[in-house]
Amino acid sequence: MFIGSFSSSHHDQQAEDKEDPISSSDLQFIPANPSQPPLPNAIHMPQLLIRCAELTSRSDFSAAHRLISILSTNSSLYGDSTERLVHQFAKALSLRLNNFSSSSGASTAGLVAINTSASLASTSAVVTRAATSISSNIDINADTEIMSESDDSLQSCYLSLNQITPFIRFSHLTANQAILEAIDEGQQAIHILDFDIMHGLQWPPLMQALAERSYPPPMLRITATGNDPNILHRTGDRLSKFAQTLGLRFQFHPLLIVSNDINCIIDPLALDLHPDEALAINCVLYLHKLLKEDSRALRLFLHKIKALNPKVVTIAEQEANHNHPVFLQRLVEALDHYTSVFDSLEATLPPNSRERLAVEQVWFGREIMDIVAAEGVNRRERHQRYEAWEVMLRSSGFSNVSLSPFALSQAKLLLRLHYPSEGYKLQIRNDSLFLGWQNRALFSVSSWH
Repeated sequence: MFIGSFSSSHHDQQAEDKEDPISSSDLQFIPANPSQPPLPNAIHMPQLLIRCAELTSRSDFSAAHRLISILSTNSSLYGDSTERLVHQFAKALSLRLNNFSSSSGASTAGLVAINTSASLASTSAVVTRAATSISSNIDINADTEIMSESDDSLQSCYLSLNQITPFIRFSHLTANQAILEAIDEGQQAIHILDFDIMHGLQWPPLMQALAERSYPPPMLRITATGNDPNILHRTGDRLSKFAQTLGLRFQFHPLLIVSNDINCIIDPLALDLHPDEALAINCVLYLHKLLKEDSRALRLFLHKIKALNPKVVTIAEQEANHNHPVFLQRLVEALDHYTSVFDSLEATLPPNSRERLAVEQVWFGREIMDIVAAEGVNRRERHQRYEAWEVMLRSSGFSNVSLSPFALSQAKLLLRLHYPSEGYKLQIRNDSLFLGWQNRALFSVSSWH
């Protein structure tokens, strides 16, 4: 079944152009006198971003600095979607340019890692001044010094992202439906292994569905990984209290990840697996975090979870290739992807939305900064398209499980009730479900066995 259409990006063709993209005509928007007002408009600015990336790749730092100056002058945190997007990319390019043109003895990778954190802290302070409160339970802390995945600002933006965009809810809802369909209604013990549970927003709807579909309801056990013990503890408490209101037998087991090697904990004894339990493994916006300079750690992870013999493995990822080793191609892909994301925010939220500002500058800004400015082991946002995940999963012994028509109907209902806009499109392809904006897929959810 097909709703809308997703086509390849026009930037892809630009990136593949074999002709020399740098010429004097390419720099026609640069004023001869820096004191003159800059000339580019909204149409030209994304083109100049690509030109700047090309110049940076060729170590033509002087020309790149001139373009950065124009892009920064003509972009704004508070403009339209193009101006906001260009502002983020210009800031990330400036950071990359400064690091790579630095004459200090420090390593480039180390500089990128340190300066990216400092830049994100600065962004957090800007957003804080603009929006001291995002919602009744979302607060941006102006005293944050350096942002990290566990700090309050980023966690607050995750909650805001879940409220104002369908991306997280779509992923959770579709994955939950796949889990329900993979486990028999008569199953009396269910064990969910959730990698990077965050705030556990995915599980209350599933818990309610389990409590309502059979009597007595099954025993549900969630083993959840995370790198912040306080968040894990609070998440477990909330889910336990919610289970009590449903009369659902429930256990929560936190697994704190203290090192980057997730594979050390994937062991039947360490996970306390029981033979009478139906095991479901949940990897929502997680697999890309295991990719490094190569895919060895990810492939080992997939082989290990396959050996656990789960009933179902649910996977959700951003639909973009941000793992390309060539910086220029990675930037072009990111520019296309986040253009659609920022356009969707502009079409569905007012310009003065505090939630929009925070999500654009803190959540997506962090991702853009990482993709553009970081290199080597310090680069974490290594998203890949569905086809790349499919190859790795099949080579690890997994088979794709078709998502049902009901999963599509639920996703359509979610959009209609909570995110009413004709711009959001759904598509079933390769037995998986894709959510996009206009003609570009942005997120995919798939089910495997």
